[in-house]
Amino acid sequence: MAKRDYYEILGVEKVSTVEEIKKAYRKMAVKYHPDKNPGDKAAEEQFKELGEAYEVLCDAQKRAAYDQYGHAAFDRRGFGTRAGGFHDPYDIFREVFGGGSIFDDLFGGGGRANASQTERGEDLRYDMEITFLEAAHGCEREVALTKAERCETCQGSGAETGSKLRNCPTCGGRGQVITSRGIFSIAQTCPHCQGSGRIIEKPCRSCRGAGRMERTSTIKLRIPAGVDTGSKLRSVGNGEAGRRGGPAGDLYVVLHVRPHALFQRDGDDLLCEVPVSFVQAALGAEIEVPTLDGKTTLKIPAGTQPGTMFRLKGQGVKNIQGYGQGDQHVRINVEVPTHLSAAQKTKLQEFSALCNGQESPLSHSFFEKAKHLFSKTE
Repeated sequence: MAKRDYYEILGVEKVSTVEEIKKAYRKMAVKYHPDKNPGDKAAEEQFKELGEAYEVLCDAQKRAAYDQYGHAAFDRRGFGTRAGGFHDPYDIFREVFGGGSIFDDLFGGGGRANASQTERGEDLRYDMEITFLEAAHGCEREVALTKAERCETCQGSGAETGSKLRNCPTCGGRGQVITSRGIFSIAQTCPHCQGSGRIIEKPCRSCRGAGRMERTSTIKLRIPAGVDTGSKLRSVGNGEAGRRGGPAGDLYVVLHVRPHALFQRDGDDLLCEVPVSFVQAALGAEIEVPTLDGKTTLKIPAGTQPGTMFRLKGQGVKNIQGYGQGDQHVRINVEVPTHLSAAQKTKLQEFSALCNGQESPLSHSFFEKAKHLFSKTE
């Protein structure tokens, strides 16, 4: 059966550029790939045909020979190099779609890992609870972690002193074991050498060749002022030790701040509610207010109303990025006595009489407005 024209197979013109040919091949190869057409012999043949056409038309010398002599240029009785003159079409598919693609993952492409290549250790996460004041001022804490650390005997190499590497007997040094499934050969990571292709002749007696051993170690951490719940601290090199002597991973500490009995936080600002008696609010007074650094005095003017806010500048939390410090806001909560003696009640009644109804000007103004509102008719 005569072979079809390569340009016709790929659906391109004879004047098409290499990039246009590659683009056409990508589209057609995906369409006819056997993985998408299981059991379809026609699609399989079409896929191989595409590979042949692509190899010739994307090579300048082969394309020139094909343009001049046609398929005869690759007949082994003529100008060809080997029977058929073509590479495996799956290699061409990998070439077009790029190394390390999903094709390689599915069909075992790519070379094995270098046995001497180091591998970075895993990162670790640790959730830490701290107090409100520790978060505001900063502190130092110690963390006890049980993790994989570098073996002190072999210094992470996994080998006894003087021991050599040799090819893995399971995979023959390839790092992969190959099993056949129909027309496909599936390559998987060798379970014996973990894909390195090499094994240690004499494993370290302490770590049994792993290069790492589990140990509990204490890590000292400095927590900066201004952190809050959800803040993450990175401790470089305090994760798990790397494999084959590789560098250690990092430790990430996620902070959780316990609530405070007096303070609430809003960014770098603080809110604190302070109770005062109705006498202090009416006559004015100097009161003590708690802050992060102790106590301070706050002057309350006469006639201070419930909910009035006062600001203590610079008494908030330090900005973790170093941009100054927040403020503390003090909300006044006026206490109304719930238990009055007969004498106290008498004095308050005398006070009310002396005020002649003017002891609560805000209430009077409010009810006047309400009266005006309800008197309106639609």
